[in-house]
Amino acid sequence: MPHRGPGPHPDPPPDLATRALPLKEIAGPLFRIHSARKAPLYFGATGDNRFDDPRSAFGVLYADLSPACAFIETFGEPFNISFITQSELDAHKISRVVLSSHLLFVNLTGSHLNPLGADSRLFAGDHRIAQRWSRAFYEHPDQPCGLLYLARHDPSQQAVALFDRAKPSLSTASRTTHPFGSDSVCSGATLGSPQNRTLLTMLLRKYKRTLL
Repeated sequence: MPHRGPGPHPDPPPDLATRALPLKEIAGPLFRIHSARKAPLYFGATGDNRFDDPRSAFGVLYADLSPACAFIETFGEPFNISFITQSELDAHKISRVVLSSHLLFVNLTGSHLNPLGADSRLFAGDHRIAQRWSRAFYEHPDQPCGLLYLARHDPSQQAVALFDRAKPSLSTASRTTHPFGSDSVCSGATLGSPQNRTLLTMLLRKYKRTLL
C-alpha cells in the first residue's frame, strides 16, 4: 500500500452533532500569561487564533492547566532561541483564572480524537480547519464550554480554549499566591517580578532558557 502524506486535517464530519462528545469536567484553576497592558480575561473574535470562530460570532479565551504550559505557549516561538530578556518578562503578567463551577470541555486528547474523526493535526495544523471544528463543537447540542487539547510547543501539557458562554463562571485572583508544587504563582504580577522569581527559575530550567 503506497504511503500517504499527512495532508490537511479533515473538516468536521457532517454527523458530528449526532455524536456523543467526550466531555471532561475541569474545576480549575487555569493560568494565562498575557500582556501587562491588557486585562487577563479576553475573549477574542478576530479569527487570528487557532480555535477562533470563523464567523466572529462568539469569542474565545485561551488558557492553560499549568503555569508551565502558559509559559511555553507564550514564549515557545521563535524556535531555537535559548534566552529570554528581562524586558519580555516585565511586559507579561501571569494570572490565575478561577472557575466558580466545574465546566465541561470537549476532550481532544489521547484516544478521544479518533472517534470524532480528528487527530493531532487539529491543534498543530491549519487554523482555518481548526476554526471550523471549533464552531461545530460550539453548536453541538451538548453545549460544551470549550475545548481541552495538547499544547503545540509541549504536548505533555494541556491547554484550553473557552467559549464566551463560560464567561459568567470565570474570575481572576488578584495578587494572591497559588501553590504550584514547591513553587508559587503570584497572580496579577509580572513574570519578572520578585514575587514570581521562584516560579520563573523553575520555568527557565524546565525549558532550558537563559535570562538576559
